[in-house]
Amino acid sequence: RSLVERSPAAMATEQLNVLKALDVAKTQLYHFKAVVIAGMGFFTDAYDLFCIALVTKLLGRIYYTDPALNEPGHLPANVSAAVNGVALCGTLAGQLFFGWLGDKLGRKSVYGFTLILMVLCSIASGLSFGHEAKGVMGTLCFFRFWLGFGVGGDYPLSATIMSEYANKKTRGTFIAAVFAMQGFGILFGTIVTIIVSSAFRHAFPAPPFYIDAAASIGPEADYVWRIIVMFGTIPAALTYYWRMKMPETARYTALIAGNTKQATSDMSKVLNKEISEENVQGERATGDTWGLFSRQFMKRHGVHLLATTSTWFLLDVAFYSQNLFQKDIFTKIGWIPPAKTMNALEELYRIARAQALIALCGTVPGYWFTVAFIDIIGRFWIQLMGFTMMTIFMLAIAIPYDYLVKPGHHTGFVVLYGLTFFFANFGPNSTTFIVPAEIFPARLRSTCHGISAATGKAGAIIGAFGFLYARNALFVLAGTNFLGLLFSLLVPESKGKSLEELSKENVGDDGIEA
Repeated sequence: RSLVERSPAAMATEQLNVLKALDVAKTQLYHFKAVVIAGMGFFTDAYDLFCIALVTKLLGRIYYTDPALNEPGHLPANVSAAVNGVALCGTLAGQLFFGWLGDKLGRKSVYGFTLILMVLCSIASGLSFGHEAKGVMGTLCFFRFWLGFGVGGDYPLSATIMSEYANKKTRGTFIAAVFAMQGFGILFGTIVTIIVSSAFRHAFPAPPFYIDAAASIGPEADYVWRIIVMFGTIPAALTYYWRMKMPETARYTALIAGNTKQATSDMSKVLNKEISEENVQGERATGDTWGLFSRQFMKRHGVHLLATTSTWFLLDVAFYSQNLFQKDIFTKIGWIPPAKTMNALEELYRIARAQALIALCGTVPGYWFTVAFIDIIGRFWIQLMGFTMMTIFMLAIAIPYDYLVKPGHHTGFVVLYGLTFFFANFGPNSTTFIVPAEIFPARLRSTCHGISAATGKAGAIIGAFGFLYARNALFVLAGTNFLGLLFSLLVPESKGKSLEELSKENVGDDGIEA
């Protein structure tokens, strides 16, 4: 066989010097730079997706308060579902589309576009037109769909770029660190909300609703939610330049584009060391061209795809329903007083403060525990442990539910609720993101990650629309977590192995090394 026509299988068996160099590279500055560049995308993703849950009560007061009624306005059920869920629908579509595009055009070339889309649509969401409920909600939903579309692209691209840049010893840690920026994004959303609502409350004092319904909202409240929604664009916009400066990943350039020479030269610059160049010339390799729907893919990776899609789906049903209904739970346990005793901005401030506490105590630490232990314990055991603990804590809330929501017992409720978040993040919420970026072949890696993530978002949509927080819902969620635990048994362990070994790119169809 001539040098030019070697299959990716043959190329990967010998594992090109450039990929070997990446696998054994010492952890250095460029790894951290990649984490920050990819991580800031995730920071913004989380901010944009979750900040809407903070401002929905405020939107209800501004646009749906009826002076004839004795209650502050709230979003009608269908509008609330649309505002909360439309970005998730956009994310699902974006994950599939950009996941596929990342394998076709290259990770880097699509990466800048998703960021621009996120920044523009985030600003446009805050500039939603008009003062009438219909116009504002209509345009807000439209722009949030496209915002979600951009956010969706960030999932497969960030995960794939980080996994292809990292060395095999600390790959899990670095992909987890990118994902952990989500925790900071959620926390930053609550902090921005606390600061903006406090500033406006002090500048424009307003009476509580029960004293003067109209004055309790105040015309300035309309600026508050718009500022909060738009603020997430700032960190993303700052990293755009660095995104465009990143070279394409060596695995894409060498294994898919077939240009080993370019990959070697790119990575020599990145690693600051000379990598001896292969004598394979830069032409597209032939062989191993089977696609996603082929018999070979199903034989090698069918079970893997079932494992990554099912576990992400089951996790997100529980994770998103918990996240989006936090504010209802806070009211139930008395953390937030009855709506009519507060003005609009005080209610916003209290919701943000309560969510900040949950984020600080449960959400953020869980992510960073994963970063610390993923390459020690491994993906498989962390995922299994996370689903087990989530099932246990959900049942621990559901069984004595009536007792826990009574005054005087709230501490137990909050602790158990915080622990379910902690083990979601030190568990399947992180691992379901990491594993699909490692176990599939390079030419289908971004696509398969996109499919896994999109199935997760389908679960999130069910979680957001299908549950109103009540005792029975908690039993159902404990059941979905238990199913997640069972499907996790199909997930392969990828700790400490090279990507080519995991994706079996060095194994022929008969199972013998090429």
